[in-house]
Amino acid sequence: MRKDGRQRLDDLAGMAGGAFSLISGMRAEMEAMARAQAEAMVRRLELARAEDLEAAFEVARRARAHAEALETRVLALEAQIAAMMAPRSEGDLSGGT
Repeated sequence: MRKDGRQRLDDLAGMAGGAFSLISGMRAEMEAMARAQAEAMVRRLELARAEDLEAAFEVARRARAHAEALETRVLALEAQIAAMMAPRSEGDLSGGT
């Protein structure tokens, strides 16, 4: 009888192992299907991926820094032009007379 009981336990363990293997396979299949559905939804909704969004933020950051540098240059040039166009004081005009 001990052999019969041990055989039953071995059969039960084999069935449990098979069930576990089946459930693991089903889980992997469900995850793959969910991932495919999510990617299809992202494409349909035209959502950006995180990598694309990060790249766009980097481009925007660089453009902002460049625009700020250009603004500083323009302000400096405008100040130089204003200084050149400003009327001279009375003391500066005495050299010609």
